[in-house]
Amino acid sequence: MKVTFERVIPDEKSSFCIIHNNSPVSQLKWEYHYHPEIELVCVLSGNGTRHVGYHESNYTDGDLVLIGSNIPHSGFGLNSIDPHEEIVLQFKEEILQFPQEEVEARSIKNLLELSKYGIYFHNKIKKVMLPRLQLMLESEGYKRYLLLLEILFDLSKCDDYDLLNKEIMPYTIISKNKTRLENIFTYVENHYDEEIDIEEVAKLANLTLPAFCNFFKKATQITFTEFVNRYRINKACLMMAQDKSISECSYSCGFNNVTYFNRIFKKYTTKTPSEFMKNFSHNKVNVDLKIENEVKIRTGF
Repeated sequence: MKVTFERVIPDEKSSFCIIHNNSPVSQLKWEYHYHPEIELVCVLSGNGTRHVGYHESNYTDGDLVLIGSNIPHSGFGLNSIDPHEEIVLQFKEEILQFPQEEVEARSIKNLLELSKYGIYFHNKIKKVMLPRLQLMLESEGYKRYLLLLEILFDLSKCDDYDLLNKEIMPYTIISKNKTRLENIFTYVENHYDEEIDIEEVAKLANLTLPAFCNFFKKATQITFTEFVNRYRINKACLMMAQDKSISECSYSCGFNNVTYFNRIFKKYTTKTPSEFMKNFSHNKVNVDLKIENEVKIRTGF
């Protein structure tokens, strides 16, 4: 798994970028990355994983998230199932030129400050934003810019949202430890379905076991064991969404004991595996992997 800096190139004759993406997920890369541009992601429908800063959770039935400048995040096609369709808007704060004393300027500026934590907007405002984003794809010049201001202003007045993180994750956490974290993340990605020896991972990181534990906790704010369990549970949820049995999900995701799997699953999702499958199949809830006490996670997958 790579951790990258992404260079965003504005559209031709424009100061910002808007992308309509409906390619098969198998053809796309969903690397953990960062860039100075602020990003608004609108997933039209379907499910996948939102991973912004320290936060990771699953979404169903689409998504709308605003991500601040230089906040590490993965593409929202991560762990999604075709068809996946999204509109992504990327812009630098510097293009928003208006008098600072204006009410509109203050509210938008407050919105952009909150975006550093990652803002998840609920479905009601998403339904309002979608046609405007689609119109922006067809617009040019000043009309397109006015649509950007209109979208940001309406989002700034919306109170139906959740902050994804309790504190801001600086991109320097990624850049300073890039190679070491990549090696750890890749190892878990390749071995999550097996028994993982933490001492072997520490050697991979070229650290003693105590030093590795301190390093990982400082970088991700969770222990390595918790990181592995959360990654496995996320994989199990995706398998359940594809009608795999609970025992199959348990053993395929590295849990050798179904009872232990059930306990860990409920800890991180607040539901038993049976409840999760029932709710998912009947589409009764928008199933988010709500982390108990909102403990933050950064997996990069």
